[in-house]
Amino acid sequence: MGIVYTDITLRNATDVVIARRENGKAPEIRQTTVRAVVDTGSATLVINEALRQQLGLSTGGTVYRAELADGSKRTFSCTEPIQIQWKDRSMICEAVVVPSATTVLLGAIPLEAMDLIINPAALEITGAHGDEALHKIY
Repeated sequence: MGIVYTDITLRNATDVVIARRENGKAPEIRQTTVRAVVDTGSATLVINEALRQQLGLSTGGTVYRAELADGSKRTFSCTEPIQIQWKDRSMICEAVVVPSATTVLLGAIPLEAMDLIINPAALEITGAHGDEALHKIY
């Protein structure tokens, strides 16, 4: 299987909440659309320091210990909540900040949360249960 890329929109989740509470009268939501590598070997979303700053995300007490592709083990900071949007699906999670990363990685947890799978023949991601997002009603 080759490398799978997809476009995702990343938003500062705190900005989204404030905008909802203020009925859109709050400051603009900080967001950007990026091309990400779909990486099922990565647990979650991985961004670099420049993207963290662009979205205005702070890092908190959460740390993430990871083994990199070269076999080295490192500890990284995590951001406050970030919203990931892919077409009509979205989810909120922390992002791992790898300061010198050159690529955004979309890992297994966000894929699962948005009910997405890899279509290896087409080198793309798609809904596991069809094109429209399934929403849980509680």
